[in-house]
Amino acid sequence: MNAHSPRAQRLAARRAATQARIDTLSPPAAPAWAAPLRAAAFARLADMGLPEKRDEYWRYTDPARLTAASPPEADVFRVTDEPAMYEGVDRLKLVFTDGVFDADASDPVAGEGIEISRLAEAAETPWSRDLYGALEARAQAPVPRPMAALNTAMATDGVLIRVTGVVSRPVSVIYRRTDPAAEATLHHLLRLEEGAELTLLENGPVAARSSIVIEADLADRAVLHHIRTMGRDHQRIAVTHLFARLGADARLKSFTLSMNGALVRNEAMLWLDGKGGVAHVAGAALGDGAFHHDDTVFIAHRAPGCESRQVFKKVLRTNAIGVFQGKILVERAAQLTDGYQISQSLLLDERSQFLAKPELEIYADDVKCSHGSTSGEIDADHLFYLRARGVPEDEAKLLLVLAFLAEALDEIERGELVEDMQQRLRGWLERHSH
Repeated sequence: MNAHSPRAQRLAARRAATQARIDTLSPPAAPAWAAPLRAAAFARLADMGLPEKRDEYWRYTDPARLTAASPPEADVFRVTDEPAMYEGVDRLKLVFTDGVFDADASDPVAGEGIEISRLAEAAETPWSRDLYGALEARAQAPVPRPMAALNTAMATDGVLIRVTGVVSRPVSVIYRRTDPAAEATLHHLLRLEEGAELTLLENGPVAARSSIVIEADLADRAVLHHIRTMGRDHQRIAVTHLFARLGADARLKSFTLSMNGALVRNEAMLWLDGKGGVAHVAGAALGDGAFHHDDTVFIAHRAPGCESRQVFKKVLRTNAIGVFQGKILVERAAQLTDGYQISQSLLLDERSQFLAKPELEIYADDVKCSHGSTSGEIDADHLFYLRARGVPEDEAKLLLVLAFLAEALDEIERGELVEDMQQRLRGWLERHSH
């Protein structure tokens, strides 16, 4: 690249601005084994620069509020009219308050077939040393993910979970926020050994501005169910990343429910490295007013006989904006791939927007891949059908919206969790029906 070309000058300016921003940061204390891994993440960030709206995968979402030196203070939004999440589910609770692990509010971190430690205090183990930052670094090509590198460099806390057996009791990571000005940068590591199985639940408002990275390494035949609920904290600014490597016959299902939020961007990068792997990523988002929600997903098929699904549904009203960017990459060796991608929005008025960028990149010749994206309003014929049978209009609209979201919820395999999600969706729709 010519050093005097406009592109080179823009890159130099970005790197200079990023380095100036890095110079203002004070990395938190961390275990000694993580120090060189954090330094490598800082080097990656300095080389690529912080994201800008001109970047291809940021064109629909302005990253300025994510990269600003200080987040705007946001009131703590307290929910008093609905029960806490998963109250009827027997689970192991790990609580973070304002981004810091809260041992007094958490359950003892012990259980058969599972090992749990806290990132800020974790002793060195081969698996944690080899995993921390490794999948994030791998995910930087072909699309740079500078916010993930920043997280690796600056994570203040998180959990390290190693699973050696089938854990029937879900691990529930609960986020609580009490400080209107709190920021949080959390980094979780998951290592599922051969044949292991885990359900991981995440829920609650993390902070006024938060960054969460999950790096998950699934060995052959391992199974991970991941369910994240981003609740009614309508002023939050958040970016999340899920990075996962799947071995042969491994299965991953990840579902995210988002309700409101000033700016939320959820990224996922998954690699199907072993034959017969299955990766499903799904999400349901409901937004009203000053709501911007972005799902950006990249799934790479690198081995034969694998299956992937991307199912994203958004319900938007009153100037809310929904974004979906999804890609399926099928490499030459990944014959007999089954890839499916659907992104749809339901616009409850004429002022909301849905912006979609579905992509397929296929180098194998024996595959079954499809993608589609649609946006529209509630079907008048379906509404008339219900009204003609005596269903009140508000209830009829609610039923149609729930039916629209059902395909995304179908990715949740535990029935009691689906019921909890449906109750919260119904509650949101009832509150925002006028």
